[in-house]
Amino acid sequence: MSLRAAALSKRSSFRTVAPLRRLIDEVGSVDAVGVEERVAKYTTRSIKKRSKVWGLRTAVSMVDLTTLEGKDTNEKVFSLCQKAMRPHDDPDIPSVGAVCVYPRLVRAAKRALAGSSVRVASVATAFPSGQTSLKTRLAEVRSAVGEGADEVDMVISRGLFLAGEIHAVQDEIAAVVAACGPVARLKVILEVGELETYDAIRAASFLALRVLRPGDFIKTSTGKTSNNATLANTQVMIEAIRDFYLETGVPIGMKPAGGIRTAKHALQFLIGVKETLGDAWLNNQRYRFGASALLNDLLRQLVKERTGAYQAPYVFSEAVESY
Repeated sequence: MSLRAAALSKRSSFRTVAPLRRLIDEVGSVDAVGVEERVAKYTTRSIKKRSKVWGLRTAVSMVDLTTLEGKDTNEKVFSLCQKAMRPHDDPDIPSVGAVCVYPRLVRAAKRALAGSSVRVASVATAFPSGQTSLKTRLAEVRSAVGEGADEVDMVISRGLFLAGEIHAVQDEIAAVVAACGPVARLKVILEVGELETYDAIRAASFLALRVLRPGDFIKTSTGKTSNNATLANTQVMIEAIRDFYLETGVPIGMKPAGGIRTAKHALQFLIGVKETLGDAWLNNQRYRFGASALLNDLLRQLVKERTGAYQAPYVFSEAVESY
Protein backbone atom coordinates (compact mmCIF):
# COMPACT_ATOMS: atom_id res chain seq x y z
CA MET A 1 0.00 0.00 0.00
CA SER A 2 1.36 3.46 -0.91
CA LEU A 3 1.95 6.13 1.72
CA ARG A 4 -0.99 8.17 0.38
CA ALA A 5 -3.35 5.18 0.32
CA ALA A 6 -2.37 4.18 3.85
CA ALA A 7 -2.93 7.69 5.15
CA LEU A 8 -6.32 8.01 3.47
CA SER A 9 -7.31 4.63 4.89
CA LYS A 10 -6.32 5.86 8.35
CA ARG A 11 -8.63 8.83 7.93
CA SER A 12 -11.74 7.02 6.76
CA SER A 13 -11.82 3.64 8.50
CA PHE A 14 -15.11 4.18 10.33
CA ARG A 15 -18.38 6.08 9.89
CA THR A 16 -18.39 9.22 12.02
CA VAL A 17 -21.53 9.94 14.06
CA ALA A 18 -23.06 13.41 13.69
CA PRO A 19 -21.92 15.04 17.00
CA LEU A 20 -18.36 13.87 16.45
CA ARG A 21 -18.51 15.05 12.85
CA ARG A 22 -19.55 18.50 14.05
CA LEU A 23 -16.64 18.62 16.50
CA ILE A 24 -14.21 17.59 13.75
CA ASP A 25 -15.59 20.33 11.50
CA GLU A 26 -15.18 22.84 14.34
CA VAL A 27 -11.54 22.04 15.21
CA GLY A 28 -10.52 21.21 11.66
CA SER A 29 -9.76 17.92 9.97
CA VAL A 30 -6.27 16.48 9.58
CA ASP A 31 -4.29 16.43 6.37
CA ALA A 32 -3.41 12.76 6.81
CA VAL A 33 -1.01 12.62 3.87
CA GLY A 34 0.77 15.77 5.04
CA VAL A 35 1.21 14.36 8.56
CA GLU A 36 2.62 11.07 7.27
CA GLU A 37 5.03 12.85 4.95
CA ARG A 38 6.18 15.27 7.64
CA VAL A 39 6.99 12.63 10.25
CA ALA A 40 8.76 10.51 7.64
CA LYS A 41 11.28 13.35 7.37
CA TYR A 42 11.99 13.17 11.11
CA THR A 43 13.45 9.71 10.59
CA THR A 44 16.02 11.04 8.11
CA ARG A 45 17.56 13.63 10.44
CA SER A 46 21.03 13.02 11.83
CA ILE A 47 21.91 14.33 15.31
CA LYS A 48 25.59 14.26 16.25
CA LYS A 49 27.96 14.93 19.13
CA ARG A 50 26.88 17.55 21.67
CA SER A 51 23.36 17.84 20.29
CA LYS A 52 22.91 14.08 20.51
CA VAL A 53 24.19 13.90 24.10
CA TRP A 54 21.89 16.77 25.08
CA GLY A 55 18.96 15.01 23.43
CA LEU A 56 19.71 11.70 25.14
CA ARG A 57 20.01 13.30 28.59
CA THR A 58 16.85 15.29 28.02
CA ALA A 59 15.00 12.14 27.00
CA VAL A 60 16.16 10.40 30.21
CA SER A 61 14.72 13.27 32.26
CA MET A 62 11.40 12.84 30.43
CA VAL A 63 10.86 9.14 31.11
CA ASP A 64 7.97 8.06 33.33
CA LEU A 65 9.46 4.85 34.76
CA THR A 66 6.47 2.59 35.15
CA THR A 67 5.34 -0.69 36.66
CA LEU A 68 1.72 -1.73 36.21
CA GLU A 69 1.60 -5.45 36.94
CA GLY A 70 -0.64 -7.50 39.17
CA LYS A 71 2.41 -8.82 41.02
CA ASP A 72 3.79 -5.38 41.92
CA THR A 73 5.00 -5.07 45.52
CA ASN A 74 6.37 -2.34 47.76
CA GLU A 75 9.84 -3.86 47.33
CA LYS A 76 9.61 -3.75 43.53
CA VAL A 77 8.46 -0.14 43.65
CA PHE A 78 11.34 0.75 46.00
CA SER A 79 13.85 -0.76 43.56
CA LEU A 80 12.27 1.08 40.65
CA CYS A 81 12.46 4.36 42.56
CA GLN A 82 16.19 3.88 43.21
CA LYS A 83 16.75 3.55 39.47
CA ALA A 84 14.50 6.53 38.80
CA MET A 85 16.57 8.77 41.07
CA ARG A 86 19.92 7.52 39.79
CA PRO A 87 19.57 5.75 36.44
CA HIS A 88 23.35 5.29 36.12
CA ASP A 89 26.54 5.94 38.08
CA ASP A 90 27.43 8.84 35.77
CA PRO A 91 26.48 11.97 37.78
CA ASP A 92 25.82 13.90 34.56
CA ILE A 93 22.85 11.65 33.76
CA PRO A 94 19.70 13.15 35.29
CA SER A 95 16.89 11.52 37.24
CA VAL A 96 13.79 10.50 35.30
CA GLY A 97 10.61 12.57 35.32
CA ALA A 98 8.32 10.35 37.37
CA VAL A 99 7.59 6.87 38.67
CA CYS A 100 4.13 5.63 37.71
CA VAL A 101 2.35 2.96 39.77
CA TYR A 102 -1.11 1.77 40.73
CA PRO A 103 -2.90 3.83 43.44
CA ARG A 104 -2.25 1.23 46.16
CA LEU A 105 1.49 1.70 45.75
CA VAL A 106 1.59 5.50 45.66
CA ARG A 107 2.50 5.77 49.33
CA ALA A 108 5.44 3.37 48.94
CA ALA A 109 6.73 5.34 45.94
CA LYS A 110 6.30 8.62 47.78
CA ARG A 111 8.41 7.36 50.69
CA ALA A 112 11.12 6.00 48.42
CA LEU A 113 11.38 9.23 46.41
CA ALA A 114 11.27 11.64 49.35
CA GLY A 115 13.67 14.53 48.88
CA SER A 116 14.21 13.86 45.16
CA SER A 117 12.94 15.70 42.07
CA VAL A 118 11.17 12.59 40.77
CA ARG A 119 7.41 12.88 40.86
CA VAL A 120 4.95 10.13 41.76
CA ALA A 121 2.32 9.38 39.13
CA SER A 122 -0.62 7.02 39.45
CA VAL A 123 -2.94 5.56 36.85
CA ALA A 124 -6.60 5.89 37.77
CA THR A 125 -10.17 5.92 36.43
CA ALA A 126 -10.28 2.13 35.98
CA PHE A 127 -7.10 2.00 33.90
CA PRO A 128 -6.84 0.78 31.15
CA SER A 129 -10.48 0.25 30.11
CA GLY A 130 -12.23 3.04 31.99
CA GLN A 131 -15.24 0.76 32.25
CA THR A 132 -16.58 1.53 35.70
CA SER A 133 -19.01 4.16 36.97
CA LEU A 134 -17.86 7.77 37.10
CA LYS A 135 -18.39 7.74 40.87
CA THR A 136 -15.97 4.82 41.23
CA ARG A 137 -13.42 6.39 38.90
CA LEU A 138 -13.47 9.69 40.76
CA ALA A 139 -13.08 7.90 44.09
CA GLU A 140 -9.95 6.20 42.71
CA VAL A 141 -8.53 9.57 41.67
CA ARG A 142 -9.18 11.09 45.09
CA SER A 143 -7.60 8.06 46.75
CA ALA A 144 -4.42 8.35 44.64
CA VAL A 145 -4.14 12.08 45.32
CA GLY A 146 -4.82 11.50 49.01
CA GLU A 147 -1.96 9.00 49.13
CA GLY A 148 0.37 11.65 47.73
CA ALA A 149 0.29 11.28 43.93
CA ASP A 150 1.76 14.32 42.17
CA GLU A 151 0.24 13.26 38.85
CA VAL A 152 -2.75 11.21 37.72
CA ASP A 153 -3.00 9.39 34.38
CA MET A 154 -6.68 8.93 33.46
CA VAL A 155 -8.36 7.19 30.53
CA ILE A 156 -11.27 8.72 28.64
CA SER A 157 -14.44 6.80 27.85
CA ARG A 158 -13.67 5.88 24.27
CA GLY A 159 -17.06 4.21 23.77
CA LEU A 160 -18.89 7.39 24.73
CA PHE A 161 -16.61 9.45 22.48
CA LEU A 162 -17.12 7.28 19.41
CA ALA A 163 -20.87 7.15 20.09
CA GLY A 164 -20.95 10.94 19.86
CA GLU A 165 -21.47 11.62 23.58
CA ILE A 166 -19.03 14.49 23.32
CA HIS A 167 -20.26 16.61 26.21
CA ALA A 168 -20.41 13.60 28.53
CA VAL A 169 -16.74 12.80 27.85
CA GLN A 170 -15.70 16.41 28.41
CA ASP A 171 -17.71 16.61 31.62
CA GLU A 172 -15.96 13.47 32.90
CA ILE A 173 -12.54 14.97 32.18
CA ALA A 174 -13.55 18.17 33.97
CA ALA A 175 -14.72 16.11 36.97
CA VAL A 176 -11.34 14.36 37.14
CA VAL A 177 -9.56 17.72 36.94
CA ALA A 178 -11.58 18.82 39.98
CA ALA A 179 -10.83 15.56 41.81
CA CYS A 180 -7.09 16.12 41.27
CA GLY A 181 -7.32 19.32 43.27
CA PRO A 182 -4.89 22.23 43.00
CA VAL A 183 -1.66 20.22 43.33
CA ALA A 184 -1.83 17.03 41.24
CA ARG A 185 -1.48 17.46 37.50
CA LEU A 186 -3.56 15.37 35.13
CA LYS A 187 -2.59 13.37 32.05
CA VAL A 188 -5.58 12.48 29.84
CA ILE A 189 -5.08 9.23 27.90
CA LEU A 190 -6.93 9.21 24.56
CA GLU A 191 -6.08 5.59 23.64
CA VAL A 192 -5.43 6.55 20.03
CA GLY A 193 -5.48 2.96 18.79
CA GLU A 194 -9.19 2.79 19.57
CA LEU A 195 -10.02 6.20 18.09
CA GLU A 196 -8.98 4.87 14.68
CA THR A 197 -8.58 8.10 12.64
CA TYR A 198 -6.42 11.20 12.80
CA ASP A 199 -9.54 13.36 12.70
CA ALA A 200 -10.90 11.61 15.81
CA ILE A 201 -7.53 11.94 17.58
CA ARG A 202 -7.44 15.70 16.91
CA ALA A 203 -11.07 16.09 18.03
CA ALA A 204 -10.45 14.15 21.26
CA SER A 205 -7.33 16.21 21.90
CA PHE A 206 -9.31 19.45 21.73
CA LEU A 207 -12.05 18.01 23.90
CA ALA A 208 -9.46 17.49 26.65
CA LEU A 209 -7.44 20.65 26.00
CA ARG A 210 -10.48 22.85 26.58
CA VAL A 211 -10.91 21.74 30.21
CA LEU A 212 -7.28 21.14 31.22
CA ARG A 213 -5.09 23.52 33.20
CA PRO A 214 -1.59 24.80 32.38
CA GLY A 215 0.80 21.98 33.26
CA ASP A 216 -1.66 19.16 32.55
CA PHE A 217 -1.00 16.72 29.69
CA ILE A 218 -2.65 14.78 26.94
CA LYS A 219 -1.29 11.29 26.33
CA THR A 220 -1.52 8.87 23.43
CA SER A 221 -2.08 5.48 24.99
CA THR A 222 -2.27 3.11 27.92
CA GLY A 223 0.32 0.90 26.26
CA LYS A 224 -2.18 -1.96 26.49
CA THR A 225 -3.50 -1.88 22.90
CA SER A 226 -1.93 -2.87 19.61
CA ASN A 227 -1.56 0.67 18.26
CA ASN A 228 0.22 2.95 20.71
CA ALA A 229 2.47 5.97 20.23
CA THR A 230 3.64 6.57 16.67
CA LEU A 231 5.34 9.61 15.23
CA ALA A 232 2.20 10.30 13.19
CA ASN A 233 -0.49 10.12 15.87
CA THR A 234 1.78 12.04 18.25
CA GLN A 235 2.25 14.70 15.56
CA VAL A 236 -1.53 15.10 15.30
CA MET A 237 -1.71 15.66 19.06
CA ILE A 238 1.18 18.13 19.32
CA GLU A 239 -0.27 20.12 16.43
CA ALA A 240 -3.53 20.28 18.40
CA ILE A 241 -1.55 21.51 21.44
CA ARG A 242 0.16 24.13 19.27
CA ASP A 243 -3.08 25.37 17.73
CA PHE A 244 -4.79 25.50 21.14
CA TYR A 245 -1.83 27.38 22.63
CA LEU A 246 -1.81 29.93 19.81
CA GLU A 247 -5.54 30.45 20.34
CA THR A 248 -5.62 30.60 24.16
CA GLY A 249 -2.08 30.98 25.50
CA VAL A 250 -2.62 27.87 27.69
CA PRO A 251 0.40 25.49 27.55
CA ILE A 252 -0.54 21.80 27.77
CA GLY A 253 2.02 18.98 27.93
CA MET A 254 2.34 15.86 25.79
CA LYS A 255 3.10 12.24 26.66
CA PRO A 256 3.51 9.58 23.97
CA ALA A 257 3.28 6.14 25.57
CA GLY A 258 3.77 2.58 24.37
CA GLY A 259 6.17 1.16 21.80
CA ILE A 260 9.03 3.67 22.11
CA ARG A 261 11.99 1.42 22.88
CA THR A 262 15.11 2.90 21.31
CA ALA A 263 17.06 6.10 21.80
CA LYS A 264 16.98 6.74 18.06
CA HIS A 265 13.18 6.61 18.09
CA ALA A 266 12.99 8.92 21.11
CA LEU A 267 15.19 11.51 19.40
CA GLN A 268 12.84 11.47 16.41
CA PHE A 269 9.97 12.33 18.75
CA LEU A 270 11.99 15.21 20.19
CA ILE A 271 12.66 16.53 16.69
CA GLY A 272 8.89 16.68 16.19
CA VAL A 273 8.47 18.57 19.45
CA LYS A 274 11.16 21.14 18.63
CA GLU A 275 9.87 21.79 15.13
CA THR A 276 6.19 21.94 16.11
CA LEU A 277 6.05 23.34 19.66
CA GLY A 278 9.50 24.84 20.09
CA ASP A 279 12.11 24.74 22.83
CA ALA A 280 9.61 25.63 25.57
CA TRP A 281 8.30 22.06 25.38
CA LEU A 282 11.73 20.38 25.49
CA ASN A 283 11.62 19.67 29.23
CA ASN A 284 9.86 17.23 31.52
CA GLN A 285 7.38 19.84 32.70
CA ARG A 286 5.77 19.75 29.25
CA TYR A 287 6.90 16.47 27.68
CA ARG A 288 7.20 12.89 28.94
CA PHE A 289 7.80 9.43 27.52
CA GLY A 290 5.62 6.61 28.83
CA ALA A 291 8.26 4.09 27.84
CA SER A 292 10.14 2.37 30.64
CA ALA A 293 11.93 -0.01 28.27
CA LEU A 294 13.42 3.06 26.58
CA LEU A 295 15.56 4.06 29.57
CA ASN A 296 18.22 1.36 29.26
CA ASP A 297 18.83 2.11 25.59
CA LEU A 298 19.19 5.82 26.37
CA LEU A 299 21.78 4.93 29.03
CA ARG A 300 23.59 2.58 26.65
CA GLN A 301 23.82 5.32 24.01
CA LEU A 302 25.09 7.86 26.54
CA VAL A 303 27.86 5.51 27.65
CA LYS A 304 28.74 4.94 23.99
CA GLU A 305 29.03 8.71 23.44
CA ARG A 306 31.30 9.02 26.49
CA THR A 307 33.55 5.97 25.96
CA GLY A 308 33.29 5.26 22.24
CA ALA A 309 32.22 1.67 22.85
CA TYR A 310 28.86 -0.02 23.29
CA GLN A 311 28.30 -1.91 26.52
CA ALA A 312 26.39 -5.18 26.51
CA PRO A 313 22.70 -4.70 27.39
CA TYR A 314 23.05 -6.82 30.54
CA VAL A 315 25.43 -4.22 32.00
CA PHE A 316 22.41 -2.08 32.73
CA SER A 317 19.82 -3.11 35.26
CA GLU A 318 16.58 -4.62 34.04
CA ALA A 319 14.05 -2.00 32.98
CA VAL A 320 10.39 -2.47 33.67
CA GLU A 321 8.46 -2.93 30.45
CA SER A 322 4.88 -2.25 31.47
CA TYR A 323 4.59 0.39 28.76
